[in-house]
Amino acid sequence: MGSITDTTIDYSVHPRVNSTDPFTPRPRPVKPAHVIGSDDEAIQIAETLAASFKVGAALRDREGLLPIAELDAYSQSGLWSINVPKAYGGPEVSYATLAKVIAIIAAADPAIAQITQNHLAIVATVDLDGTEEQKKLFFGWALEGIRYGNAFSELKSKTVADFETKVVHDGDEVIVNGEKFYTTGALLAHIVPIVGVDETGQGWLVFADRDAPGLTVTNNWSSFGQRTTASGSVKIENVRVPKARALKVTSFDHPTVGGPVSQIIQSAIDVGISRGTIDDTIEFVGKYSRPWIDSGKATAGEDLFTIAQIGDLKIKLHAAEALLEIAGHAIDAARANPTLETVSEATIKTGESKVLTTEIAILSTNKLFELAGTRSTLAEHGLDRHWRNARVHTLHDPVRWKFYHVGNYYLNGVHPPRHAWN
Repeated sequence: MGSITDTTIDYSVHPRVNSTDPFTPRPRPVKPAHVIGSDDEAIQIAETLAASFKVGAALRDREGLLPIAELDAYSQSGLWSINVPKAYGGPEVSYATLAKVIAIIAAADPAIAQITQNHLAIVATVDLDGTEEQKKLFFGWALEGIRYGNAFSELKSKTVADFETKVVHDGDEVIVNGEKFYTTGALLAHIVPIVGVDETGQGWLVFADRDAPGLTVTNNWSSFGQRTTASGSVKIENVRVPKARALKVTSFDHPTVGGPVSQIIQSAIDVGISRGTIDDTIEFVGKYSRPWIDSGKATAGEDLFTIAQIGDLKIKLHAAEALLEIAGHAIDAARANPTLETVSEATIKTGESKVLTTEIAILSTNKLFELAGTRSTLAEHGLDRHWRNARVHTLHDPVRWKFYHVGNYYLNGVHPPRHAWN
């Protein structure tokens, strides 16, 4: 269940989130990361890592401890390069498998799983938009164990897709200026890809070194959920990057799997939150909860209403897991044959998945306390992290719009919009 058992913490070894203290960039790996050999191996490694990540998850959440050692083990395991194409030395696992991997990690610690999200989405963007030289470079870095953070979203722009960060072409370099927020992964990354637009409005993804002059990553993520993602802010002041590392983004101008890939990872995180929550609910009810006085039962696990509610949660979780896998296979099909029809199908199936995973994440994290009882709210158990994580993570993009796009597609034949939030 991952209850809090700790004790004395050396914060010099385990720095905290939202400290706003300067944070030295993490050193690059001294040896290449492992390269996954198959989909089955990816699942097995994810399960092994998840078992170790779960041990300190409640403590990291309570104390706001950055998962530095955990992230190093994670990125060296090979799971951060599982969507690198085989043609460039990568595993190129199915996106159904990729979703399973993320869900397994998220069931143990959804913050660690979320830190991977932008890295994997960036690898997919390189596959869609990179030149041959850029693919060799950026895929090669991923295989070496280099972590990509992100400087994508902005706090003050009109919408999530309005970018005020500017890219200026200057000879063999580009110069970037702007300010970003929700920069999950940037604090602990080796490379920080920055999204910006040039004078024509063209979008670019600029791969800056984490320690580049003018790039300041601030550890100021203060959300009550997904606390240890360190999704703070990035300030970009005249950051110069070789033009060869500026990737022109065109993948949303025509049908590609860019949006569904980004979304299925978010959906998988919510499946993981739900799975971990339901497992903890079952364990707590079995170990600690008392039967209700009117049930006439000797244990809480024999309560008829509790049994029925656990059954309902499991059924809804399994439905969400099944649709997550269906969405993954739809992405695989659209990636192999990207047409308006196949990409729309992948987008809609992923949107349907997002609806079910959001609903079970919110439901299961509420039901935990209802079924486990008042003692489950005690700080020593740290179970409130499940609800806080679900509530915050499911805000990533409004699920109410998924209903609309799905309905409009089936009823009126309207293809869904193409962007990273759909």
